[in-house]
Order: sequence, then C-alpha cells, then structure tokens
Amino acid sequence: MNILETVADQSDAMRLPLYAVTVTAVAREEAPALLSLHWHGFFRQTPLHLPGLELPARPVPQSMAQFDMPQGVLDAFDALEQSLLEAAWQLGAWDVERLERPAWWRPGAPATEVSDGRRAFGYYEDDDSDNGHVMADAPDREELMRLAAHRGYLRWLFRPRKRGIWAEVQNDGDDTLDESGGRPLPCPVLPQPLHGDDATRRTVYRLGRADRILLGGG
Repeated sequence: MNILETVADQSDAMRLPLYAVTVTAVAREEAPALLSLHWHGFFRQTPLHLPGLELPARPVPQSMAQFDMPQGVLDAFDALEQSLLEAAWQLGAWDVERLERPAWWRPGAPATEVSDGRRAFGYYEDDDSDNGHVMADAPDREELMRLAAHRGYLRWLFRPRKRGIWAEVQNDGDDTLDESGGRPLPCPVLPQPLHGDDATRRTVYRLGRADRILLGGG
C-alpha cells in the first residue's frame, strides 16, 4: 500500500480535513497492518427532522484499511516506518510518534493498557457495533487485535498540515514547508531501531518546527 496515495484518495473522496493519521501493527509479527484516517467533521446521526428538536451531530467515523507488510526486504518494520516518514514529510507533519506497547493479555495489566490496545485496532467500549467510530475495510482486524494482546503492538501517529486541519495553524518558523503545506522528497529523517522489549517505548521523529503550538500525544 502506498500510504501517501491512500491518504490523498480518501481525502478527496471524503472532502473533509484530516485530524491525524495512524498505523497499527502487531509487534514481532509480519502480519497485516492497519491504516486509520481520523477526520475533522460531524454528521447527523439520523436523517429525521423533528420540529422544535435539534438532534446532536456525531463525529465522522475514522476510516480504516488493512494492508500487507512490505515483502522481500530484510526488515519489514523498518520499510514500513520509512514509508510512513516519507508520507508524513510530504504531508507537512511536524513529527511522527512511534509507540511500542507490550502485550496486554497478562496478569495485572492496567485497564488503560487494555483500553488503549483495543482502541488502536478500532474497538471502543462505548459502541458494541463499532459502527459509530470506525468505517473499516479490514477483514482481519479482530484477529490482529487478539494477536496483539499476546504479542504487543506498534502504533505510529502523525498530524498532517497538507490535507489536514493543521494547515490553518500559522507557523512562520518552519521553512521546510512549501506553499501547499507539504514538503518534497527526499525525507532526511531515517528510521531508528525498535527496542524490542516488553516495555512501553516512545520515539518521536522531528520533521519540522512548531514554534507556536504544542501538540499532545494522540
């Protein structure tokens, strides 16, 4: 899967700005990965119009697609991360965050780890059907989540300026951006080795400069 091309195609189809892009993969397992596009927008939950009653809108569900890990390379995770860095660079992201999370199917695992793990695969406790949160084209999503519960998982996140709501944020200090809010290849940032242990690890790749805003973790 070409991550940049997929983001562009989905953005054109949805006609909505992106809030964030995430990719989730099972650790130490070259199983399919999941690409999630998080939109900034709202829609009416029902087409019904009731006189005198304003029905609340709901956030547009995230779009999720499944894709195979890179084949024929020495390190599939390294190749995946390289493609993510290149996509984030071209879309003008300030940074790419990589989280390495341990298996949560273990005695004494905190409830927050379980919740974070399920959400990384698009499962939310407040919606049994998941239809309210995710539009998924990912037939192996449930099996991947079960595998991650025993193996751990990796999650990458970046927030695009180009095609995203962050294009409205003024940041004159970043001279790496072109007029469209993106950047031309090559991306000068290279992947770093995975830690490969059973602890939570966070790695942040700085791509540009954000002198006027502070972004929290996703």
